[in-house]
Amino acid sequence: DSVKSISKQMAEDLVSFYHGNEPGQTPGLLPDPYYWWEAGAMMGTLIDYWYYTGDETYNNLTKQALLFQVGETKDYMPRNQTRTEGNDDQGFWGLSVMSAAEYKFPDPPPDQPQWLGLAQAVFNTQAARWDTEHCGGGLRWQIFTWNNGYDYKNSISQACFFALGARLALYTGNTSYSDWAEKTWDWMIHTKLINTTNWYVYDGAGIETNCTKLTPYQFTYNAGGMILGAAAMYNLTESQTWKDRLDNLLEGAKVFFTGPKNNIMSEVACESVNTCNVDEHSFKAYLTRWLTMMIKWAPHTYDTISPYLRASSIAAAKQCQGGDNGRMCGLIWYDGKYDGSTGVGQQMAALEITMSNLIQNSSAPVTAHSGGTSKGDPGGGGDDIGRNQPPGPSYGPINGGDRFGAAILTLLVIGTVVGAMFFIFLDETSPK
Repeated sequence: DSVKSISKQMAEDLVSFYHGNEPGQTPGLLPDPYYWWEAGAMMGTLIDYWYYTGDETYNNLTKQALLFQVGETKDYMPRNQTRTEGNDDQGFWGLSVMSAAEYKFPDPPPDQPQWLGLAQAVFNTQAARWDTEHCGGGLRWQIFTWNNGYDYKNSISQACFFALGARLALYTGNTSYSDWAEKTWDWMIHTKLINTTNWYVYDGAGIETNCTKLTPYQFTYNAGGMILGAAAMYNLTESQTWKDRLDNLLEGAKVFFTGPKNNIMSEVACESVNTCNVDEHSFKAYLTRWLTMMIKWAPHTYDTISPYLRASSIAAAKQCQGGDNGRMCGLIWYDGKYDGSTGVGQQMAALEITMSNLIQNSSAPVTAHSGGTSKGDPGGGGDDIGRNQPPGPSYGPINGGDRFGAAILTLLVIGTVVGAMFFIFLDETSPK
């Protein structure tokens, strides 16, 4: 009860950053400086909150956000985001609705997209983007050519795709998803983004070097996403191969518990040097979320990871002393004191690590064959398959008035351009 009470306060403080359910605001969006993907990740945390505590306070808010952002093609490619949307951004929304299906979060009305179908649509659009022309496979970080990072293949995009495929295979029993998960795993090993000596998961690689020059930074969410997928594959196959892969990744992830105080999670790439950006403030939330899910799919891992989760939860709760209410959470847990920072990411991470104490009292994730109720759509995302340009605005049929107006506008534009060119000519030929 005390854990639930603390979680309730943390959830309340997390939701205080969100205004999408208020009049005049857009459901599913956080205010600046937070990007669209983090709102999807936050909805995943609120699903977790309901799942672990049974508190329905934020269910309507969560459902509204998840459904409002599905986009015209119902695959989390909304027009107001697609020009800057990356594969990892879309992936986080897909993982959140996958959790909704697995945890039996209340289903949407029948005339609305369903959680499982949305997860399948995200997966389908990403499978169509698998890029064999560069580095022998993998997803690019960005979807569209003009975005910074289009030539980079980052581990979190692969991890989201891998985990989503593994979970869809486990939920539906369809081996097409597990085949993709296997392919993604093999590609991560082949490119050495997963180092099979120490089992660290590196951040990514650029296609200009055929993915041979790795970015060796380690972030919690990269390791967490691969652990999540490996746990689902182990549960699906019950094979020694996937057990070994999972156990090895878990051993590698201990690097995130070797800071100034062992057993307490830290974002090793940026916390100690105080360079974590807004996105990185939230990454520990996902490693925590996915480690706790892992325990349900691979119970043998409980004895290994539970001491780390428990020590981290105690440390995280201890430093939540900030803000006007005196209980907002900061980023750094191992100092034993509040570090002066507040934000969505800090609050999500503290809430997830606190709720990890409730894992043994929670029910196992369901599948379509063990009580799952969410309806699937195996062909979802079809309107986006293979598309490499975002949808343009839609226009009505052109009538006579439109043609006349267009003709006048064309004459005005031509006149303006000719006039501008004349003055440029004068400027270029006049003595300086």
